[in-house]
Amino acid sequence: MTFSNKLFAAFSRNAFVLLCWGIWLGLHGSNLILSNLGLVPMFAVATAVFCAMIGCIFTVNHYADQLSELLDEPFGTLLLTLSVAAIEVSLMLVVMFHGNKNPTMLRDTVYATLMIMLNGMVGLSLVTGGWRHFEQTFNLRGSLSFLHLIAPLVLILLVMPNSTITTDGPTLSPAQEIFMGGLCILVYLLFLLMQTTRHKELFIDKLNEEHLHIYVPPQNHLPLSPANRHMAITGAVLGLICSVVPVVLLAEYLGDVINYTVEALNAPTDLAALIIATLVLAPEGLSACRAAMANQMQQAMNICLGSALSTIALTVPCVLLVAGLQNVTLTLGIVAGGSTLLYATLLTTLITLSSARMTMLQGNVHLMLFLSYLFFIFYP
Repeated sequence: MTFSNKLFAAFSRNAFVLLCWGIWLGLHGSNLILSNLGLVPMFAVATAVFCAMIGCIFTVNHYADQLSELLDEPFGTLLLTLSVAAIEVSLMLVVMFHGNKNPTMLRDTVYATLMIMLNGMVGLSLVTGGWRHFEQTFNLRGSLSFLHLIAPLVLILLVMPNSTITTDGPTLSPAQEIFMGGLCILVYLLFLLMQTTRHKELFIDKLNEEHLHIYVPPQNHLPLSPANRHMAITGAVLGLICSVVPVVLLAEYLGDVINYTVEALNAPTDLAALIIATLVLAPEGLSACRAAMANQMQQAMNICLGSALSTIALTVPCVLLVAGLQNVTLTLGIVAGGSTLLYATLLTTLITLSSARMTMLQGNVHLMLFLSYLFFIFYP
C-alpha cells in the first residue's frame, strides 16, 4: 500500500470516529429523543447513526488488529473481544431496559449471532472462497475445538431453560443464572489459555503458519525499535478507546429507535436482535470473507467460530449480571421452530467441519439455513 493510500485509509477511519463523536455531541447537547421526531426525520437520523457506528466499529477492529500484532497473545485478542462485547452489551441493555422491557433480548441476540456467524458468514465464506479456489482446507482439530464448546454452552443456555422445573416458563432461577454466567467465563478462559499456549498449533493456518484469531492482511514492515513500539501501542490503545466510547454512547439513541420501531409496527422482537448482531458483527464478517478469498480458510473459521463463542462467553454473563441487579427475569429458552433450526445449524456445522475439504456446496447449505432464519423471523 502506497503512502497516499495509507493516508487516505487513516483519514477515512478517523473521519468515522469524529463523525460519531459529532453526532453524539449534537444529540446529547440538544437533549433530542429520536422517537419524538416525525417518522421520516427519525429514520433519517437513525440511518446516519447506524452508518456512523458501522464505520466506527470497523475502526475498532483496525486498532485491535494493530494491537494483536504489537502485543503478545492473548492480550491482542482479548482487547478485540472485550471491545466487541462492550458494544454488544451496551446495545442489548438499552433495548432491554428502555420502553417496554424486552426480556427475550439476550436469547434473541445470542440466537441471531449464531445464525449470522455459523450460517450466514460461514456459508458466504465457503461460497466466495470456493468460487475462487475450488476446494479449501483448514485445521480440522482447531475448528472442531470451537464447536466443542459452542454446542454445549448454547444448548444449556437456549434449550435447557425449557425443561428446568425451579421456575415457571423458559427461565432460570438466580442461582442457575449465576452458575451459567460463571460457567461461560471459566470455559472461555480455559479455552483462551489453550488457544494461546499449549495447543496454539491447532489454530494456525496451514498455508502461512501464522497464528491469527482475526484476519490481518499481510504487511511488509521492518521490526520496530522499543521506543517506536511503545508509541505504536499507546497510539493504538488510545485509538481503540476513542473508537469504542462513541459507539457505546450512541447505543442509547439507536436502541430508542429500535424499540420504537418494534413497538409501533408490532414487529417481531427477533428483528431488534438481528439489527444489533448485524451492527456488531459486520466488520468480523467482512474479515472472514476477505480471509476466504485469500485462501486463508482457517482464519475465516477462527473469526466465525470465535465470534460465536465470545458472544456466549462474555456477553451472556454481563447481561445476566445486569438483569439480576435490575430484578428482571430473562426469557432464555427458544420456542417453536427456533430449536429445530438451532439443532440443524449445529449438526450442519459439525458435518462441514468434519469434512477434509470445503467447497461451495457446503456453503450453499449454510446459506440455506440462514435464509430460513430470516424468513421465519417474519413468518414464524
